[in-house]
Parts: sequence; C-alpha cells; structure tokens
Amino acid sequence: MPHPHLDAAGHPRPQLIRDPDWRDLGGPWQFAHDDEDRGRADRWMDPANSAPFTGTVTVPYPPESAASGVADTAFHPVLWYRRTIDVSRPTAGRRLLLHFGAVDHRAEVWLGGRLVGRHEGGHTGFTCDLTDAIDRDGEQTVVVRAEDQPLDAAQPRGKQDWRRDPHVIWYHRTSGIWQPVWLEEVPAEHIALLHWTPEVAHARVRCRLRLGHWPQRPLTVTVRLTRGERVLAEQRTLIEGQETKFDVAVPALRHGQDLDELLWSPERPQLIDAVVELRDAAEDTPVDRATSYLGLRDIGWDDGVFLLNHKPYFLRFALQQGYWPASHLSASAEELRRDVELAKEIGLNGLRIHQKVEDPRFLYWADRLGLLLWEEMPSAYAFGAQTVERVVAEWTEAISRDLSHPSIVAWVPINESWSVPNPALVPAQRHFMDALYHLSKALDPSRPAVSNDGWEISAADIWGVHDYTQHGDVLRRRYGHASLRQGELAEQWPGAKRLTLDGVRHQGQPVVLSEFGGATFEPAEGAEWFGYDTVATKEEFAERLADLVTAAVDSGLAGYCYTQFTDTEQETNGLLTPDRQPKIPLAELREILTRTRT
Repeated sequence: MPHPHLDAAGHPRPQLIRDPDWRDLGGPWQFAHDDEDRGRADRWMDPANSAPFTGTVTVPYPPESAASGVADTAFHPVLWYRRTIDVSRPTAGRRLLLHFGAVDHRAEVWLGGRLVGRHEGGHTGFTCDLTDAIDRDGEQTVVVRAEDQPLDAAQPRGKQDWRRDPHVIWYHRTSGIWQPVWLEEVPAEHIALLHWTPEVAHARVRCRLRLGHWPQRPLTVTVRLTRGERVLAEQRTLIEGQETKFDVAVPALRHGQDLDELLWSPERPQLIDAVVELRDAAEDTPVDRATSYLGLRDIGWDDGVFLLNHKPYFLRFALQQGYWPASHLSASAEELRRDVELAKEIGLNGLRIHQKVEDPRFLYWADRLGLLLWEEMPSAYAFGAQTVERVVAEWTEAISRDLSHPSIVAWVPINESWSVPNPALVPAQRHFMDALYHLSKALDPSRPAVSNDGWEISAADIWGVHDYTQHGDVLRRRYGHASLRQGELAEQWPGAKRLTLDGVRHQGQPVVLSEFGGATFEPAEGAEWFGYDTVATKEEFAERLADLVTAAVDSGLAGYCYTQFTDTEQETNGLLTPDRQPKIPLAELREILTRTRT
C-alpha cells in the first residue's frame, strides 16, 4: 500500500483524504454573464431554466482567462455556472458534500433549485452539504452564482486590477470559480478539520480535530504516526464535543543525536504519515478514517536570526505572484508542482507568495519537495469597517486551512500598508494592523507573523524591508553593519515610507530584505510599466543580479526575497519568463542565488 502522502499528490485537500475516492467536477460547465443582475429574480437556479446559459466555461479556470474558453476581460460583476451531475442518495448515516476550493468573491450554490450554501471570500474554500436536497437518484442540477465587483475597493483583491486593463503592477482579474470543485461522500459523523502543530523541543505533536457537527454519542479518535515502516506514535483519545485538542507524544524526538532522521527542512523534506480513525466509544466500531501527513520542524527567531529547527537559517527567497498567462491565478496540478521544482532548481530555499492564498496542491508540493513559504493575505485598497470585517474573516479561514503545512514559515496579513495608507496618522489603521498580527498569533502561535511587510513596521516577528536600490554598495551601506542584528537601521527612509512606526522596539527580530532587485530587460515599446530598472542584455542582467544578491548575502540581513520569480503580464522583472524559462542559463542563475558570505 503506498504511503498516504504519496496518494495526496493530486488531491484538492492533500492533508485530509478519505476513502472512497473523491470525484472531480472540473471541466465544461454551462455559463452566463449577468450584467443586469437579473438571475435571482428570473430564477436562473431552477433546473428547468437552462435558457440563460448560452456559453460554456472550463472549470476551474476564471472566465477572464484563455484557459476557461471564455477569455472575456470586460467588467462582468455577476457570473452564473450550471452543471448536471449524476448522483445517488447517500445511504442512512452518510452525507454527500460538494467542496469549492475558491470562488471569487461571493458565492451562492443551489442543487435542484434548493439553496445549499453561501460563502464570502474569494481566496478560501467552503463546503455545501447536498444530502437533504437530493430527492431522487440520478441527474441533479448544480447552479452557482458568483459575484465579484471589480470596483469594490473594500474587497480583498490582491493584484487583481480594478481598471478594465492591467496597469502598473496590477493584473487581469480572476473572478468566479478558480480552484477545484469536487464531490465527497462521508459518514454523518466525520472529521471536518485536522491541525498538526509540531513541538520538537517537547517531543510531541499537538493535534486539533473538528467534527462536521456535534457528536450524538461518545467517540474515540486514534492517531497513528509513521515514517516508512517505523511507528513513531499511536494514541487514542476520547471525544465528547465537536472539537478536540490533544498532544501526541513522539518518543523518537527525545533522541537528540538522531533528530536529523526525522526533522523536516528544505534540504531534507521528510514527511510523517498520519492515519486518523474515528470510532464509536461504546461499540468500538469504525465511524470515519482519514489519512494525512505532517512535518516535524520548529520555526523561531532570536538575536536577529531566523531559526529553523533551532539553528540559524538564511532565507533565499523570490517573490511569487502565482500567476499564469493562460489561466491567471488558477493552475493545473502539474503547473503548481513545476513552480516548486523550478524554485529549488535555481537555488532558492523559499518563496514569498505575494497577494495570494495559494492552492493547497501547491502547498503540498512545497511540503513534499522542501520549499519554505511566506503566506500573504490579498489586500483590499480602502480602509473602513467593511475592509476590517472581510479581511479578518477571510484571513482566519486562510490560517485555519493552511497552518498544518510545514512549508509555511510566516504569516503576512498586510503588504506595504495596502488598505492602511496612513497608519502613522490614523490610529484605527494601526490598530487594524496590530490586531491582524495578534489574530495570526492567536490562531497559530507557532510561526512568525508580520503585521505589515515592507515599511511602517509595527507589531512583527520579522522586520521585512522593501528596498529597490539598484546598487550593491548602497545595500552594503544600509544593511551591512553589525548592529543591524540589534535592529539599528542605517536609514529610516530608504524609500517613500519610514521603516518603523513610533514606539516600535527591537526584540531580537530578524531583518529580511523582503523585496529588492526588480530589474528587467529592455521593455517592449509603449509598455506602461515593466520593472524598477532596465538592462539591455543577459550579461547586464546577470551582473546586476549578482551585485545585489552578493551584497544582501554579505550584509547583516537574515535573508532576502528577490522581486520576482517570473515575469507577470507587464511586470517583466522576473528571474524566469512567463512560460517559466530562466532568463540566463540555469547553472549561472543557481550559482548567483546560492552564494554564501564572502
């Protein structure tokens, strides 16, 4: 029998898999724009009302993209999807669930004309229970209404442009369904959520388990952790409520001289297989069973240094937009895997996922192949109560979905003061920034969090600085002094914004150059925006990259993040082209990005 984490490769929820196999609902769906927003009133959700659905879209690609078959980038704030599925009514004690990886931005779902679910938040998933809406075996009609208002500045939108055509550093929109849609049959009493938090120093893993609903009888859960044929832990716990938290002792972690055989890192991305079984406590009969995986690793920071497994670790990152020319923010499982492979091939040990909550299939490959990630919340652009409500709700969902991935080593709720343009002058904006930091730490105290990356730093476990100077000697002057590890910055204003807000005190946080570089080849004539500077040849590009990376490595910084991983639409400052080809020979690129301190 293959190991569970090997079976997870193409699964849309790789850390919680159960039998029987899931059913992918990707592919052709009937489709319609609803520019006058008449669909609800005209009952487009009724199974007999197929007339409005004159088009076809390939799910899960957004209709703005070529891969969807629609390729219409005009403003269409309301979208409708329709598909017929063949299902049977679940037997007694079973439920049929319809999962959506992500629908941007607001979704309503009907089965057979009956509303089965609503969700707001374009970057996180949701589930609809179809069971009670199935009135017969056979064909059923699923209808989805998606609303994505392009001019709503209080909506978390990331790099999606609010103008008709992309400008400066913003790109074509990704509306509607853009991550997998899939069916799963489960027991009525089933595991809905699994969280793993390793605590290597304490030789244990903390497990949090949530059921689909409050249990109607006492249950037990058994957790079995293995690495290959070696059993690392097995523990049974009584469940009496919908959510249970418990510690699983891992005795092998007490052997201090043998830890490298178990610990996860980019150099040795070792995953631990987990089997979780729910049983009736009185009858000791099986109720639900799921496979999962985790990585045993600790993240920390001290004395200006980032720590991985309690050892200093220099971060070699690039900024990753997670964007593909033909499919925008959406991607196939193969494309997601290839980006992780490419990052490692060119010498990086991590990516800062920028203004996107990445597909769980991408996170799986980062876990399995060994790549560190910073996860960042897509920003809104106008501050106000609605922005606060939306960001808090969606960021909570994002952390809850992703906190078990060993590859994720930092949470970043805000970038460059987007949505909070004046935190130094408007107390409410600074309160919001700091509240997001504390929310992140409350949901997951095991990782660093950064309230605002780039400048105007307030509450933060990592001081992320964005500096687009094109001269290595300037980087050395600003960040090459020994006192940088004590938080002493040579300049408070290397750019348009001050780096730290009033009252911020250094308490051992690492300083990371979390955006820099950004040079591009000569742009096409008439291009509106292309990079932070231009070079004419591959040789000049390699020389500029080497100068900046060498300066960053030789400094007192804890790491760097080069802008950016790939060219993205008019922002052509990538290490790779849009079709993922290195701009200079791969061996030369790797030699530059893996340089050590001279």
